[in-house]
Amino acid sequence: MDTVQLPPDYLNGAIAASAKLVDATLDAVLPQPAGRQARVQEAMRYAVMAGGKRLRPFLVRHSARLFGVDDSRSLRVGAAIEALHTYSLVHDDLPCMDDDDLRRGRPTTHIAFDEMTAVLAGDALLTIAFEILADARTHPSADVRCALIARLADASGHSGMIGGQIIDMLADKNFGVDDVIDLQRRKTGQLFEFSCEAGPILGQAAADDRAGLKAYAQDIGVVFQITDDLLDVTSTAEKTGKAVGKDADMGKQTLVTLLGVEGARAEAQKRARRAVDALGSYAAQAPELSALPFFLLDRDS
Repeated sequence: MDTVQLPPDYLNGAIAASAKLVDATLDAVLPQPAGRQARVQEAMRYAVMAGGKRLRPFLVRHSARLFGVDDSRSLRVGAAIEALHTYSLVHDDLPCMDDDDLRRGRPTTHIAFDEMTAVLAGDALLTIAFEILADARTHPSADVRCALIARLADASGHSGMIGGQIIDMLADKNFGVDDVIDLQRRKTGQLFEFSCEAGPILGQAAADDRAGLKAYAQDIGVVFQITDDLLDVTSTAEKTGKAVGKDADMGKQTLVTLLGVEGARAEAQKRARRAVDALGSYAAQAPELSALPFFLLDRDS
């Protein structure tokens, strides 16, 4: 598939510019600490406003632009997915889960506050995501808002992200490649799928448009997870902003442990090419989307 080639610096700049807009939207939709509940509101802001590339909102914004959706709407959906994604990180870092002390280069929420506050802050971020989607400012059509809510609930629930998390927590050393891909498709990939499907949902586009972007997102999710697992093996906490080497310490099977470093890189490259192919005619219309899979291959954080 022919695509418009973008210099890495351009995509870096586009991602940073999009993240800045998402941060401004998050600042507007998150509650300001006040009253007796101020501590949980402060923890919500601490967790969400810790930086990051905001890749999921980036995907929402650029998939929505394909269908003429105004940024003001896609940024609200981006804020919702980022709030929900952050809730999953807050809970994932808890001692009963991965027991991490560092996230995005600073203490995790349960370290900065306490476990009780972290659990409640995560719960509050989960619920505010759906509050944002239910608001008429996200889209004037109730049908569109309901479609967004239903898809995000499916992506994040028992058969999606949470399903992937329980599989991950209970996984054993007998997991094979197909098992790992299924786990990662649920735990990581489903939120990428929602992010890409949100564009055609907002634009009230045809089912075929949604299917192509979903297929793109499925491979993007695998590319992202493989590079994340490679960083766990090859990078440092200073670069990634979180602990590294934990997969090996916990005996977790990943595509890196199963295929080796070079085998995993080859699989990521194959998936990146397949993701662009899935875009079809949209590859040239959305150069940011077609360049992103290869940008992820080279990320160092």
